[in-house]
Amino acid sequence: MTTLASRPVVGASVKRSRRIARPLQYLALVLYMIFLGFPLLFLLTTAFKSSRELQSPNPGFLPTSLDLSNFTQAIQKADLFTAAGNSLIVAVCTTVLVTLIALPASYALARFRTRLRGLATGWILLSQVFPFILIIIPLFLVLKNIGLINNLAGLVLVYTVWSLPFALWMLQGYIVAIPVELEEAGAMDGASRLRTLHTIVLPLLAPGLVATSLFTFINSWNEFFFALVLIQDPKLQTLPLALARFVGAEGQVQLGQLAAASLLATIPSLVFFLLIQKRLTSGLLSGAVKG
Repeated sequence: MTTLASRPVVGASVKRSRRIARPLQYLALVLYMIFLGFPLLFLLTTAFKSSRELQSPNPGFLPTSLDLSNFTQAIQKADLFTAAGNSLIVAVCTTVLVTLIALPASYALARFRTRLRGLATGWILLSQVFPFILIIIPLFLVLKNIGLINNLAGLVLVYTVWSLPFALWMLQGYIVAIPVELEEAGAMDGASRLRTLHTIVLPLLAPGLVATSLFTFINSWNEFFFALVLIQDPKLQTLPLALARFVGAEGQVQLGQLAAASLLATIPSLVFFLLIQKRLTSGLLSGAVKG
């Protein structure tokens, strides 16, 4: 009797705790979204402030008026369109090369048990902890000897080698999660390995390919260190190098122009993410149907 009587009390306490926990979860989610969106909001408000307002002792968070002079001055001073075009070429070419190389290599690492698999996995892990600043001088000399200094092709080559280990690691995890029995069933139905990969593995692997391409594109778009060392021609500079122009030699920052240029620099990444997000959702649904 005591147990039966205590059940309604326990159920009521559980419902009460859920009613308390649900608003707290929404509050934590809202605070987290504000934390993530604050840098972008700060860039947005700073970009539209006039230079006089930015130099005032106590500038407000919101601009008193919408001033577009920071955008025009930033575009004229740093030649943002040329730099954005260079960054787009480098990022797209790097993403395509990394995907084409990492897809068959990660499948071989995940499915074929050979002695080279352990060495390849060790190379992937070592490359992620190795400081790249130690190889910048040998890398510069090698690229200089083969004529790839001040060349976007050399930058694409460096970014491909730099992004490839993590791309292999990501895709390998996605491929391991795909059951081998699906490939075996396709082989029993008479499908070749290439057809099995195309009709079974690739639809299930679409979310992994999308995530890998997104990671590669954003890293190549935002990379600064290698571009600073390997590119000296102002006409070939990438967008991060153009943004560095707004910081003076004495550490004086042209905050309004830098905020406007940074805001413009984030637009391609956001557009690429929105396009990829649709592909990611369709890839997940396609993989579920195909499986």
